[in-house]
Amino acid sequence: MVLGALLMIASEFAFASMGATIKLLSQTLSSETIVFLRNGIVILILLPWMLRDGMQSFNTTRLRFHALRALAGLGAMYCFFYSLAVLPLAEASLLKMTTPFFIPIVGALWLGELVPRMVKVAILIGFVGVVIILNPSMNSLSWGALIGLTGGALAAVAKTSIRCMSDTEPSTRIVFYFALIGAIVSSVPMLWAWVMPSTSAWGLVLLMSGLATLGQLCMTEAYQLAPAAQMGIFSYTAVLFSTLYGWLFWQEVVSYSFFVGAGLVFIAAVLRKS
Repeated sequence: MVLGALLMIASEFAFASMGATIKLLSQTLSSETIVFLRNGIVILILLPWMLRDGMQSFNTTRLRFHALRALAGLGAMYCFFYSLAVLPLAEASLLKMTTPFFIPIVGALWLGELVPRMVKVAILIGFVGVVIILNPSMNSLSWGALIGLTGGALAAVAKTSIRCMSDTEPSTRIVFYFALIGAIVSSVPMLWAWVMPSTSAWGLVLLMSGLATLGQLCMTEAYQLAPAAQMGIFSYTAVLFSTLYGWLFWQEVVSYSFFVGAGLVFIAAVLRKS
């Protein structure tokens, strides 16, 4: 549990750093370009690692779960990258953190798992916190916020699928197939959305891909060491890291409603664990 928690915190630091890098890249590159490059370079990073143990490293009997994890994760990635481009970094990060509240819902609908009453209460409180942060009205609730929330739901499907195959699939294989399938699918939008990165942008792309690989490996290993429900609470450290990045690099100042809503989300995460 302790090692899983440390790996999860390391994962979220890597993802928050990746998010800041993506926000910088989104000023010059399209989301479709960033998603494709992110997956393609991760393949290049992992391929030598996979080949060390020979072709048996690629053998799997869980291809359908790899495909589901990749497609759901890719959809979540598109949603998250778009929300990073149009929303403050802390807000986009917190919308991504709604995933632990969607996981029990996905588990109930997909795996037939029972959702305890306390977890239902926690989910309700968590989404109330999200509503307070977004402060929606008929005219102000942005597409960026809705897309970010959709990304949280898709990420829950992806993370639940990891649990379904973690008994036979090592972390590197799960991450490799995610990147491989993601690169194949995300190559289609390149027919109309490709933007050639500048020299400086290529440096950020490489940094983004390295952080993504590190974050994926740490997260996958954490979910293999302990149940997803137990690891979910540690993912909220990403909000702290993202808030700090937003303040340092974009002078983003969070509102009081953000602190109130984030507090409710954190309380809900604690209740979900009790």
